[in-house]
Amino acid sequence: MSQLEKKAGLLRRTSSSKKPLKEKVVLMYDEIFAKEDPAKNNPRFWDELFLMKVNLEYLESKLESVDGEEVQRIQDNINSLFHHCVQALGEEHQIKVVNALQTLCALFRGVHQKNKSTSGFDIINMLMGFDKAEQRMKDLMERLDSLLCGDGSESLKSLCLKLLLCLVTVTDNISQNTILEYVMINSIFEAILQILSDVSSRGQHGYDAVVLLALLVNYRKYESVNPYIVKLSIVDDEPTLDGMGMVVHQALTEYNRQYKDKEEEHQGGFFSTLTSMVGSMFIADADEKLSVQTNEAILLALYEAVHLNRNFITVLAQSHPEMDIPTTPTTPTPTTPTTPLGTTPPSLDMMNNPELPLDPNLQTSNLLITFLKYASIVMQDTKDEHRLNSARLCLIILTCIAEDQYADAFLHDDNMNFRVNLHRMVSFWLLEDTLHRKKAVDKNIPSRPLVCAVLDLMVEFIVTHMMKDFPMDLYLRCVQIIHKLLCYQKKCRIRLHYTWRELWSGKDPSLSLSQKPFLGDYDTFQMKFQETTLNLFNMFITYGDTFLPTSNSYDELYYEIVRMHQVFDNLYCMVLRVSTNTGQWKEAASKVTHALINVRAIVNHFNPKIESYAAVNHISQLSEEQVLEVVRSNYDTLTLKLQDGLDQFERYSEQPKEAAFFKELVRSISLNVRKNVSLNTLSQDILLKEFSTIS
Repeated sequence: MSQLEKKAGLLRRTSSSKKPLKEKVVLMYDEIFAKEDPAKNNPRFWDELFLMKVNLEYLESKLESVDGEEVQRIQDNINSLFHHCVQALGEEHQIKVVNALQTLCALFRGVHQKNKSTSGFDIINMLMGFDKAEQRMKDLMERLDSLLCGDGSESLKSLCLKLLLCLVTVTDNISQNTILEYVMINSIFEAILQILSDVSSRGQHGYDAVVLLALLVNYRKYESVNPYIVKLSIVDDEPTLDGMGMVVHQALTEYNRQYKDKEEEHQGGFFSTLTSMVGSMFIADADEKLSVQTNEAILLALYEAVHLNRNFITVLAQSHPEMDIPTTPTTPTPTTPTTPLGTTPPSLDMMNNPELPLDPNLQTSNLLITFLKYASIVMQDTKDEHRLNSARLCLIILTCIAEDQYADAFLHDDNMNFRVNLHRMVSFWLLEDTLHRKKAVDKNIPSRPLVCAVLDLMVEFIVTHMMKDFPMDLYLRCVQIIHKLLCYQKKCRIRLHYTWRELWSGKDPSLSLSQKPFLGDYDTFQMKFQETTLNLFNMFITYGDTFLPTSNSYDELYYEIVRMHQVFDNLYCMVLRVSTNTGQWKEAASKVTHALINVRAIVNHFNPKIESYAAVNHISQLSEEQVLEVVRSNYDTLTLKLQDGLDQFERYSEQPKEAAFFKELVRSISLNVRKNVSLNTLSQDILLKEFSTIS
């Protein structure tokens, strides 16, 4: 049967001379779209309708084709269809329940698709009648809750969640979906938690439940009291929080594994391209194939859990064997379009493996490690807006983690050491170093406190993302995360054994942190970034003796500042000129000038002594060790100014700074979820087989 015939509900012609026959369910739909009450001449109309296999495409297309006058004419019948769908959800005959759920999906989607510019109240009136809407939606939500929490079919539960995802995402902006007011009043929060706390249900439905919760939390979150936000923030049931963490962990693990497989698949091509290249552009083309779409929905769920619920922080650190689930070879279907990585939930085989066998060769992992690996993939390529926003969300999550005292405690715990294999940025400026880094990624990774992995991720981004369109927002977030971790180390006098020098300088002078303040045109945000970057240096200068691992680290800091003195001198000239003029950036430039006081004091103190040492010893160019010797012997005469507030920071607040970002992010997720809750996922075939024994 052709797609056109299927959509029209046509059966095959019995002969060439006869017109094609319509399915009975299609004829019944046509009766609903007529003016008369379909049950007037057939009292059993509704019972018979829900015994028929739903033709979703025909019903949706019929709803979309109805114009304004026809809506008024058939509104009573549409209201009656909605009412009988809700009633059918309480039937013992499960085929009726399945058909009612699918019909409701078609109703929600068809009506909204046709009436995109119509007010939410008019849509409610068309679907169920405004005067009866409250009772209809109460009945609907209660029956969905019963199906989700009951001991019935897992397929029915899956279809219930698909219906709810369909309902939540029928509008691009979920806050404009007025029907969700009834979902706020008649909460299904407890049903979602029950799914997440049960191992079996979580394996089958955890992904959809977590995505649904993340979307519901974002409904009018800045305009009114959202009960899902309130309830999520006070959840303290350990199995439930663990279940939520497990779903997120498994989804991110699956993404990481798929990316690793693609990376290994392309690696041979990468190196063969390298040997035969004419220019580095060819390598970039080969590596571009590894760019994969992030799973924004699951990332949003992780953000909401970390941001809203302090109890969830403990879930981040819970250790278990590292997951590396082998894939089962499947026969690809040529007609199925390729889905970008991360846009679909992990396989059921993986979701049904909450406990893995202990293997002495398996590395210990946790949700935070998996997230850091995931972030290291996402943050490699921020050239388009989609990846840029994904990287931004990862950094916002890390900002929330870095501000939490309990999280800081386990991040710095010497008794919780892990080997974290982050994915590294491939640089095409230094090809030899690129090859070396590529080969060395999996080797000789030390076991260290988790804070080292967080710092590695921040430093990796800072020293490898020099580009024309400078992602200053991401750099600023990286620097702020490092600063917050340093504040904790200073407060608790933790001497972390970490190689800070890579942050200060980079292997190439053009990739140093001290170079970053120079990029881009001047504006208030640029000034803020410069001030924050310089204050990070001031943190090391002023309080480094309380948290730097050795005195040699302190010497190296001064060496790098002196080595890069031209950068700081040029910056000072630029901001001094701006701060002495009257203009909108005067105050911001003055703060940068103030932040440069100690850096310039160090440069002005040691440079003459280094030059004098070179002149006395007749050396044209000093070695690093000779410069360090000069630095060590001249600390006593160095005078620095104590600067206030270096160990303080502004705490993260979503509203108002991040509100616009999350609004667009949720819109993007809603569109993606709507696309993935396709007609295929609502197919009856599996359900009919499951209920084939029902009379």
